[in-house]
Amino acid sequence: MARALVLLSVVLVSLLVNQGTASENQRLFNNAVIRVQHLHQLAAEMINDFEDNLLPEERRQLSKIFPLSFCNSDSIEAPTGKDETQKSSMLKLLRISFRLIESWEFPSQTLSGAVSNSLTVGNPNQITEKLADLKVGISVLIKGCLDGQPNMDDNDSLPLPFEDFYLTMGESSLRESFRLLACFKKDMHKVETYLRVANCRRSLDSNCTL
Repeated sequence: MARALVLLSVVLVSLLVNQGTASENQRLFNNAVIRVQHLHQLAAEMINDFEDNLLPEERRQLSKIFPLSFCNSDSIEAPTGKDETQKSSMLKLLRISFRLIESWEFPSQTLSGAVSNSLTVGNPNQITEKLADLKVGISVLIKGCLDGQPNMDDNDSLPLPFEDFYLTMGESSLRESFRLLACFKKDMHKVETYLRVANCRRSLDSNCTL
């Protein structure tokens, strides 16, 4: 009888620990999603503010000549559409999100120059810090997914995309700033989407619609 009570106690403790871990993981996921949603919203407001200060002719030219797909993140392998994103594992989406955030650590420092004359929605100098915080959070989530297993992701050993990619395009200041802002918005949208789907994967919900 005493042995049975001991075993029952062990089971109950194990269940409580597992519930606590699950609750903490959910909190981390929710926090990461909120953080990237804020960055995506800030990116959208920044580029809208930038466009509002353009002359009509400048706006028309930029809309014609800027290839939105030509961004720093193009060197990072990622799902190409909704179907592929929904079929991707939680760990894969977290790893891609980590790489995308990491690729902006250096370029984000120049966002203040791109919008310094027109920004009214926030302090772009804080973006680098917000990205660093999000990167740490995603790293913790990745370790939680691995559950003590070694990280076998080959992409982790790859060098980061060219650091000053957005500063060496040989473009005018106007085009350079617009490309920087548009790519930042695009990549934050990607990360937000991947984290939302990864969170859904965690719940084992087969209907993680976008």
